[in-house]
Amino acid sequence: MNPRHHLDPATVLSHAAGALLPELAAIVATHLEGCAACRDAVARAERVGGQLIEQQHPQPALEDRARQLRAAMLERLDATPPAPVRASQPQGRDPDRIPAPLQPYFGASYRELKWRWMGPGMHFIRRPGPSGASLLMLRIAPGKRMPVHSHGGSEITQILSGAYDDALGHFAAGDVADLDSEIEHQPVTTAGVPCICVSALDAPLRFPGWLARRLQPVFGI
Repeated sequence: MNPRHHLDPATVLSHAAGALLPELAAIVATHLEGCAACRDAVARAERVGGQLIEQQHPQPALEDRARQLRAAMLERLDATPPAPVRASQPQGRDPDRIPAPLQPYFGASYRELKWRWMGPGMHFIRRPGPSGASLLMLRIAPGKRMPVHSHGGSEITQILSGAYDDALGHFAAGDVADLDSEIEHQPVTTAGVPCICVSALDAPLRFPGWLARRLQPVFGI
């Protein structure tokens, strides 16, 4: 998996600082499972944050002790013969396994999901979260056009399988769409397999079409 769409830098910084809502953080963690580039970006942000904290709150005694412990550890490592390297067995990804960060909300198995009908070829599951935000998992048949919509707040969507296209580009499995309230789009699923994606929403969607607005309270999105 080699994602082409990544997390926004502001999201990376918020995640590294532990400042994201838990529902948004669950989507970010799901993306990080398969995206080395974003994992590196989060690690860099954490390092910079740690350095800033150290500069603001110097603790000389603790720093001296940490240096002593590090020197002792390196000395012991030098004196210890390396362990034999064992060949690791490649582990294939179970296609029925829901990513671990999403399991507290949806369970461990796609086959166990209880989908709700939204429209022809469109099904969803909504899970309200502890912060008031919600997680929305969608399963959309190939070639379906979602209603045009924008966002009342932040929306982070991870593509789990299949793909869709919109004005922002082509989003396939592993990609993330990190959107704000200024983005209006209309995803259209591509041919082949259904598109399954999961979104974290910290505010309801905005629909310009009257029918979608009428149905919005029914589906709670």
